[in-house]
Order: sequence, then structure tokens, then C-alpha cells
Amino acid sequence: MNQLVLVLDFGGQYKELIARTVRGLSVCSEIHPGTIPLEEIRLKNPIGIILTGGPDSAYRPDSPKCDKELFNIGVPVLGICYGMQMMCHMLGGMVESGKEGEYGCVQVTPNSKSELFKKIEAPFAGLMSHRDAVTCLPPGFAETASTDVCAAACENTEKKLYCVQFHPESNHTEKGSDILRNFLFNICGAVGDYKLEDYIDIQIQQIRQTAGHAKVLLGLSGGVDSSVCAALLSKAIPGQLVCIFVDHGLMRLNEGDEIESAFSKRDLRFIRVNAQKRFLSKLSGVTDPETKRKIVGSEFINVFTEEADKLGNITFFAQGTIYPDIVESGGGYGATIKSHHNVGGLPEVLGFSKIIEPLSNLFKDEVRVLGQKLGLTPELVNRQPFPGPGLAIRIVGEITREKLDLLRHADAIVRHEIGKLKSKPDQYFALLTDTLSVGVKGDERTYDPVIAVRAVETDDFMTCDYAAVPHEALKRISSRITNEIPGISRVVYDITSKPPATVEWE
Repeated sequence: MNQLVLVLDFGGQYKELIARTVRGLSVCSEIHPGTIPLEEIRLKNPIGIILTGGPDSAYRPDSPKCDKELFNIGVPVLGICYGMQMMCHMLGGMVESGKEGEYGCVQVTPNSKSELFKKIEAPFAGLMSHRDAVTCLPPGFAETASTDVCAAACENTEKKLYCVQFHPESNHTEKGSDILRNFLFNICGAVGDYKLEDYIDIQIQQIRQTAGHAKVLLGLSGGVDSSVCAALLSKAIPGQLVCIFVDHGLMRLNEGDEIESAFSKRDLRFIRVNAQKRFLSKLSGVTDPETKRKIVGSEFINVFTEEADKLGNITFFAQGTIYPDIVESGGGYGATIKSHHNVGGLPEVLGFSKIIEPLSNLFKDEVRVLGQKLGLTPELVNRQPFPGPGLAIRIVGEITREKLDLLRHADAIVRHEIGKLKSKPDQYFALLTDTLSVGVKGDERTYDPVIAVRAVETDDFMTCDYAAVPHEALKRISSRITNEIPGISRVVYDITSKPPATVEWE
């Protein structure tokens, strides 16, 4: 059995990023609610515990808190942001709302020889996101790092308790992964015995235990997530997987045929449902992005229910939900940024006894690696990410068949031209805006929609920077789109990072 680090969640959106970073350092991690009973923690026998951030104030009587005895069991504990404030408050320190908060990257200066900052050059940039701060340390604690505004880190080495106000799990914190490495290996005594293959084995066992000999219905979109999900399920329960591809008419150019060709020959039952007219009818006249997402999600489930009824007694439903989908859809303490059609489970009335989501603890880069280990082709594993609602949320405003055809061709040009670059962004696509622009073609005035190009660089899709695509490539894209696609006479490039924007426009 692998050594285990527990990540206890107090409502922070970075909880999975913490767990992912820990796994990336070859240490097994599990996420549990911050209120997990101490008896369960002891049974899991972790080598370390990490307390996440969260949106609440530790000094509020109703704010989430762990069992106070957690700090006395002798297991190293690292509190991050709210985790630091909660630990200090519970152990006799003082946490107060500051006159000045810290948001973004702040200079952090270690001021002691803490094991946590071993071989970390000082000062370094640490990602902060707080107004509350620890103003008086608990007994037995010493300050180990500071900023101009607050105590940035503290520790009680005798009890193996460590705190940081910044977010070491974020790429924006310099040497953040090295700080976590120091906690895991120097303080917790990790040996680094976790591999992604272990995740495959664990999920296979869980899938078999859950499904037994029953058939499982999977929504196969052909994207990376659902494809890897299908590969994992087919390995776990060969002969029991039924894949339904709902062709909702919102796919990229020729994608439906490509998906059918790729999966119809695999060792699973593949069913293609032509529901294009049905989805377009439901979306007619709808312009609000959340409404579009919910319509697509609702119809997606309706189609599956109908197809499941035709297939007979299928009680399990599987989908390729990954963690960023769950975070952005909110739940718990998190804010809803945008809804995902594959998040939230299925209503009981649909007849499925359980939902299976074997990728829900993984980020996109981990899913790609998992797909390679499961034998999927590089072309499929490295496929550009595509949202569940498809082009419905890459067309700003009302959806029509004509707009879909315009966007399909523009997007194919974008993906072809950027795909030829030696250094490619992590995600790139075209979208059709609701802005009309005056142009001139053949000495005649035009008034056509504007195509926007989006390309981003990211490690986790929780944050991203716009990609500096070479101007020559952008010039080729603009020239091809305006020359090859009637009805488009202007192309713009989106140079906004996330935050404040999201990757998608809707």
C-alpha cells in the first residue's frame, strides 16, 4: 500500500490542485472533508495532512473547522491560507481582518532555517489571496516567513505543525512545488512510491466493485476525457460497456464521422444517435450562455434515458468528468462560474442506480498521461479540449445551422494553422462573436460577424495566460478565414488571461 497524504478541504478551490501537485511528486493523496472524524484519519494512517484554503473567516463561530485533536496525533500538518488561520486560531493565536489584503504575487521573505524553506532562495514570489491574517501566533509557534503585511509562515516543530499564508500549490508561487516537496520528503518522510499506474489499478478495482457484472452506459463524445474514460472502463469491465455517442450537431468539422471511425472498431458497443434537429430546435432563440449549457445538458440526459430504455436493464451511468469541471460548477463553499452538463449527478427518476466518474480526481494533463498508459493513440490523447455543450458556447448569441457551419470551418483553419507550429499552445480554437463589422470584399460593402481566435497556455486549466502566437501564424489564419469563408470579413485575437476571463467566452 502506498504512503498517503490527506488533503482536508475547507472550501478552497485549489484543493485538487494541492492533491495533484502531491501526486506529481510521487506521493499518493486523497481529498476528504475537513470535518472527517479523527478515527477515520487514524485508520488511513497518513504520513502527512494538508489543510486547504477556504473563503470563510477562522474566527467566526460557524466557520468550518477540523477536530482540534488532529494537531496532537503526531502526524505532520501543513495549513495553507485558511488552513493556517484556522490552525492558529484553534491553538490560541489571533486571526483578524486586516486593513490591507494581499491578492496576487507578493514578495515572501523566509526569516529562519525552517525545513519547509530548505534550499529556497529568498525572497520569493508567493501567490496570496487573503484579507484575514494571523496577528498573534499560538504558544509554541515561531514565525518563519513574512511579507510587508503579514506573517507568511509559522511552525511548531515539536508538534510537527507548519503553516503558510501563500499558496505553494500554485504555479505563480516561485519554487512552490519545492516547498511542498520539503514538507513531504523532509518533514513527512515520504519515499515517493506513487505512480499513475497505481491510480489505474485502484480505479479498476473500484469500477469492478461498483458495477459487478452489470452493463455500464457511457456518454462518448470523442474528446480526451470521455475517450480515456472509455478505455479505462473497457479494461476494467470488458464486454459490459455500452458507449453512446450523441451527435447533437454542435461538433467540430467532420468530428462525428471521425469519432465513429475511431471507436466503432474497439472492443465495446458503439451507438451513434443523430439528434441534431432535436438540439437545434431546443436552442432556437436562446442567447444566455448558462441557459444554453443547461438545455444541452438536459437534452443530453434525455437522449441517454431514451436510448437506455431501448437497451433494457442498464443501471449504471458513466461519464468523463474531470476536476476543473466540478470546481467551476460550484458546490459546497465554491462559487458557480459556469455549469457543466456532466456535473451534479443524475436525477433518481432517470433510473440509474449509480454514476461512475473514474477521472473526477484528475486534471487534464493527468488524463492525457493516463490515456497513453491505457494504449490510446497520441492523436486521440492530445485532441484539443472541447466543452460538453460543443459549439453552442462558442457561438455568442443565438445558435443557427448557418452560424455553426461558419464556425466549423473557421475553427478547422485555426486548429490546422496553429497545429503546424513547433511550439503549440495548450488550447486553441475559434469562436463566433455576436458583433457585426463593416468590411469590403470585391469593392462591395459587407457587414458580417467577427471571428475571435483564442489560444492559451496552462498547466491545470484553473488559470491560464494567453499564448503569444507568432504574428505570421495569426496573419495566415486571418487571411484564410476571410478568403475561404463567405460571410466573415474580420478576425480578432483574444489576449485575456484567466482570471479575469475564463478559457471559453461563455
